[in-house]
Amino acid sequence: MRRAELRLIEATCRAGPSASCAQRARPIERRAADCLLPSGSMAELRNSTPQETVYVSVYDGNGAVVVIDRLESPHPVRAVSPIGDIAPIHSTANGMAILAFLPESQLENILTGELSAFNPATITDADKLRAELKQVRERGYAINRGYYRSGIFAIGAPIFDAAHQPVASICISMPDSRYHEEKIAEWGALTVKAAQAIGFRNARG
Repeated sequence: MRRAELRLIEATCRAGPSASCAQRARPIERRAADCLLPSGSMAELRNSTPQETVYVSVYDGNGAVVVIDRLESPHPVRAVSPIGDIAPIHSTANGMAILAFLPESQLENILTGELSAFNPATITDADKLRAELKQVRERGYAINRGYYRSGIFAIGAPIFDAAHQPVASICISMPDSRYHEEKIAEWGALTVKAAQAIGFRNARG
């Protein structure tokens, strides 16, 4: 990861009521520093799709995911979020890819908390979100059909550490005009493949 970009995590992090921004940023930065991104994996994923933007995010441990790397689409109309961007775990592809595989206690803590709505498509009912996450576990990837930002669709897959805990995720993100339901299985499989190519130092000795 590029250190200058990781500093943006600390600069943009929203501190909790009992934690400073810097305190919250440290575990995020540690996860980012441990993440091993093969140089071609993000490009391969982007180029295997209609050249859509690729994001890698890490879980902040507090109900959100933080973008730590990005490979932009060359299309004039594209989905763009900055490095360090913080997004809700329950309404983004990268977030739901992690959420679906969290330990039961952590999952329930989020599902029984506030599930904020960002537009009419956001899933804010806990039972409906449980059903969505069950599908994520079954197929291995999450689909965001405009749940966070209207008109922005994405497909994300979890990245596991040595203990098989979901600590990060990778996704392709696109405007709804280039989203094709009949391509989801293909794009989902490519996203899972990219996630599996990304490792962590503690997983590789």
